[in-house]
Amino acid sequence: MTIAIISNTASALLNFRKELILYLQERDIVVYALATDFDKKSKENLKLLGAIPVDYQLSRGGLNPLSDLANVFSLVRIIKKINPDVVLSTFAKPVIFGTIAAWGAGVKRIVAMLEGLGYFFTDQPEGITSKTRIIKGIQVLLYRLSLPLADKVIFLNNDDHRDLLQTHKIKVKSCEILGPIGLSLKEFSYIQPKIDPVSFIFVGRLLKEKGIHDYLKAAEIIKKQYSEVVFYVIGGLDNENPGSLSGDELNYYITNNIIQYPGHVKDVATWIANSSVFVLPSYREGFPRSTQEAMALGRAIITTDVPGCRATVVDGKNGFLIPKWNVNKLVEAMSYFIENSDSIVKMGLESFRIASEEYDSNLINEKLRKLILPN
Repeated sequence: MTIAIISNTASALLNFRKELILYLQERDIVVYALATDFDKKSKENLKLLGAIPVDYQLSRGGLNPLSDLANVFSLVRIIKKINPDVVLSTFAKPVIFGTIAAWGAGVKRIVAMLEGLGYFFTDQPEGITSKTRIIKGIQVLLYRLSLPLADKVIFLNNDDHRDLLQTHKIKVKSCEILGPIGLSLKEFSYIQPKIDPVSFIFVGRLLKEKGIHDYLKAAEIIKKQYSEVVFYVIGGLDNENPGSLSGDELNYYITNNIIQYPGHVKDVATWIANSSVFVLPSYREGFPRSTQEAMALGRAIITTDVPGCRATVVDGKNGFLIPKWNVNKLVEAMSYFIENSDSIVKMGLESFRIASEEYDSNLINEKLRKLILPN
C-alpha cells in the first residue's frame, strides 16, 4: 500500500503529519510526502520518519490561473510517477489542486482534509472587503469543482462542514468530521505551570485572524497595571498572508518591553511549559493544534467562542471562552488568572484530563486510517 500526502509546506508535514506518518510506517504503508518548500534539512527529517519527500510547485498566495493550471499538470505527472493507491491532500490550495491532480492521474482513492477554511471564510471586525468577497467566490468555485472528485472529504469541526458544503450547496461523495488531529502524549505530558510571575503565551503565525492584535493590545493594557506579568509571543511573520502583522508593529511591542519575542522556535513545548496560561484569541480555526499541545502540558486556556476554538474549552472549567474581537473581555480573563493564580493549576489539570482522553494521536490516527484507506 502506498499513500501520497500532499501538503503546502515542509513544516506542516513535520509538525502536523509526523504522528500519522509514523503510524502508517509501522503498518508497512509507503508514505510519499509532497511539499513546495523543502530544503535539505527538512527532507532529511522526513526521511528519518520513514517518508519519501517529493518536491512540487504551488503558489500559496498567488492568483494566477495559468500558473496554477501549469502546476496542476506538473503535479499530475508527479503523482503518476509515484503511482499511489491513495492521495491525501491537506490545507486549502493542496486540497483543491491536489484533488484535481489526483483525479487526473487516475488515483483509485482520493481524500481531501480541510483543517480550517482560512482567511477568506473568516469574519473580520471591519467587515469583508469587495476583494475578499471576490476571492472567496473564486475559492468556492474551485471547491465546487474539486471536492466532488474526492472519495471522502474530512473536516475537523461541524461549523466548517456547514459553512462550506451546506451554505454553498456543494455535493460530495462522502463527508466525515474528525475532530482534533491529536498529538503524541509522550512528547507533550503534564508539567505543573509556573505562576510566579504569571505569564501568558501566544503560539501561532502572527496573523490578524489568529487574534495577535487583540493579544498584543491586551498585553499592553495589562502591563500598565501588572508590570511583573510576562507575555510571550511565539511564531513568525507571514508576509504572503494579507492578515499578517507588520514588522514595525511587532517591533513596537518588543522595544517597549510589552512582550518577549524569541520568534519562530523549534521547542514550542518548552516555551509553553515555562508559561502559566495559553491564549489563542483567534477569529476561526479548524481544531487548533497549538491549543491541544498546551492542554496536554496542563495549561489553562483563554480562547474565543468561534469555530474550532470553542471545542477546546469548557468555559470556567479548563479556561475561558471570550467573544471574538473583544480586547476588554480578554483583559478580564487575563486579570482573573493574575488575581486568582491558584486557578491556573486547577484549570490546567482539567485541560490535561481532556487532552489525555481526547487528543491521543494513536487513537485518532486509527480513526483517520479507517477514513483515508480503502476497506
